[in-house]
Amino acid sequence: MSEHEINNIRVAANFLLREFACNDGSRQVVLHRELLERLQALRDALGWPVIINSGYRNPDHNAAVGGTPNSYHLRGMAADIRVPGMSTRELAKAARQAGFRGIITYGTFVHVDVRP
Repeated sequence: MSEHEINNIRVAANFLLREFACNDGSRQVVLHRELLERLQALRDALGWPVIINSGYRNPDHNAAVGGTPNSYHLRGMAADIRVPGMSTRELAKAARQAGFRGIITYGTFVHVDVRP
């Protein structure tokens, strides 16, 4: 398998597995089914691409980016997302409507998660 094909697997209508991979270059992925389902529902409702800035984080990468020790990113249950042309406030509102239980708005992105 070539370098380009690794994690190049469609896991939902509008998402590839590689979009959720750890950003440390390891290509490690843990992806909770509900996170994927809610992200696809959000994408369907908006009709615009949802860009994943950060999905799964392994413990070393999570520490390196200042993530909390109990981050839902460590369990594949969180993503930091943005939608070009949409404010974080509007995106957070749409995420609530899509059923995300954890939503935190930052300057340029929104953290969403499927915490219990």
